[in-house]
Amino acid sequence: MNDLRFNLDKQGKRFGDEPSAKPGVPLDLAVFVIRLVEFLVVLGSGFAAIALLGIAPSPAMAAVYARVVLVAAIAYAVLAESLGCYDVDAQFSLRRIWRRVSASWVMTALFLITLGFLLKSSDLVSRGWALSWFSGGGLTLLLVRGSSTMWVRRLKRRGTFDQRVAIFGAGVQGERFANYVQTHEWLTISLVGFFDDRRDGRIASAPADIPVLGNLSALISMIRDGKVDQVVVALPWAAEARLQQVVSRLALTPVKIRLAPDLASFAFVRRPLVLLGDMPLMTLFERPISGVDAVVKNLEDRVLAVVALLLLWPVMLLVAIGIKLDSPGPVFFRQPREGFNNKPFRVFKFRSMYHDKADLHVSRQVGRGDPRVTRLGRILRRTSLDELPQLFNVLQGNMSMVGPRPHAPLTRAGDRLFSDVVASYAARHKVKPGITGWAQVCGWRGETDTEEKLIKRLEFDLHYIENWSIWFDFYILFRTVGSVVLGKNSF
Repeated sequence: MNDLRFNLDKQGKRFGDEPSAKPGVPLDLAVFVIRLVEFLVVLGSGFAAIALLGIAPSPAMAAVYARVVLVAAIAYAVLAESLGCYDVDAQFSLRRIWRRVSASWVMTALFLITLGFLLKSSDLVSRGWALSWFSGGGLTLLLVRGSSTMWVRRLKRRGTFDQRVAIFGAGVQGERFANYVQTHEWLTISLVGFFDDRRDGRIASAPADIPVLGNLSALISMIRDGKVDQVVVALPWAAEARLQQVVSRLALTPVKIRLAPDLASFAFVRRPLVLLGDMPLMTLFERPISGVDAVVKNLEDRVLAVVALLLLWPVMLLVAIGIKLDSPGPVFFRQPREGFNNKPFRVFKFRSMYHDKADLHVSRQVGRGDPRVTRLGRILRRTSLDELPQLFNVLQGNMSMVGPRPHAPLTRAGDRLFSDVVASYAARHKVKPGITGWAQVCGWRGETDTEEKLIKRLEFDLHYIENWSIWFDFYILFRTVGSVVLGKNSF
């Protein structure tokens, strides 16, 4: 589904001025030229490498070199297309386009190497030629794309690609659409103005500082004069009869007609669209770690938990003996916590408080110098050794090695429950809780005695959920060691 790609004209034209008599040049035309130039660069750099190295192949070998160069040019064209080298969002960003062009050229080289290996034909061409071609051709591609990007930028500043767009509907919906256009400078559009049939004071004279130029008849007249390329209908979707009436009249004109998002859609403007059959659906939220990612995450948790238990069982045995010698009571403390999808489970911990003073529901968080904590318990909490039994929770599937730390349901920040402080607090439960987490290694561990601390911890937890990767997990585990050794917020 094609995105609307618009841009506000930056060349000093005022909204409501006489629109240009000439329509803008399609950006796709410039992109087609770039495609053609890059295809020729791949071909030319291959043959140039032959000439520069002084290779004089026989007619039969010349045909082999020509086939290799042609296959590379076609492979690069396909890979560059699939990796987004010609997408609109890449045409104005040097960093983005250089990254994509480099990836496409490297994958082209790997494709040719694999193809040569499978066909047992890699010995037919000079390795020196291949290395010279891939290095010189890659550098030439980057230089050419950099020059073309600057060229496209210059044309855009001149308004060459601007589409002249009129907005029908000067209400709140149309105003939000216009504000969106004006705040996204890389979109290719010049707004002509608003049009609306309502002239009885129900609409502003210049929403978003764009004048209302007339009604539907005035819009159609301007279209007939060749001064409008596109019309965006910004009417409430619930007004079906009015929408059909307006669109049926505009459909008789030779311009592109598009429907602006309904008011609710502006809150989810960055959400992707998918097709259910022929019906477009907007994906508002997805399960963060699902499919193959969920399988990888579960495998990571099980393997790391088993390895950790094999390495740490002597430490855990010594801690268990120390707890029995330090104070009467059980070794383990099983506390109710909220886990994935808000489901309750019991977390394993080494007991760090006197058994008769244990707070099962955490009605009051442990503070510095808390008399309920045993002598050994202070050491266990400061070093986070009390958390080691949670490896059993990982094996049970209740927890992950890395994730938001689980909290007891009645835990409070100040005098208020966590869920009362932040309405989106439950979003932490979209993934399994973890033994360690991004918030903890960034310093937000220990007592959450103020609402500000809770909000910061939630921000870091949500960042982890939205940016999860297996490498992010290993990075957090690596930083956990330093966080435990140097941490000052656990007591």
